[in-house]
Amino acid sequence: MPSQHPRHDLNELLTNGVRLSIAAALQEVEKAEFGLIRDLVEITNPALSKHVATLEAAGYLEVEKGRVGRRPRTWLRLTNSGREALKRHMSALSHIATFATPHA
Repeated sequence: MPSQHPRHDLNELLTNGVRLSIAAALQEVEKAEFGLIRDLVEITNPALSKHVATLEAAGYLEVEKGRVGRRPRTWLRLTNSGREALKRHMSALSHIATFATPHA
């Protein structure tokens, strides 16, 4: 019986390049300011807000609002569930690359 193709292990939410980029940018930090992620991913505020809402609804991301002085700020944090989803997704991508290599 042939093994299941690793594409079946991809996370549907993270197949979107913007959401994958957001999760990847947050994986090594406790939290990051909204504007920093916007600039790293090179998208607009409304586009980032839309993708953040999608990741937050899935439980992959938490949004923290506060102030620095008088200025409002928004911080983004990848949840443990989000970190695990990203880890599994990246593993699936790696397996796809390996799976695609013909074995004689």
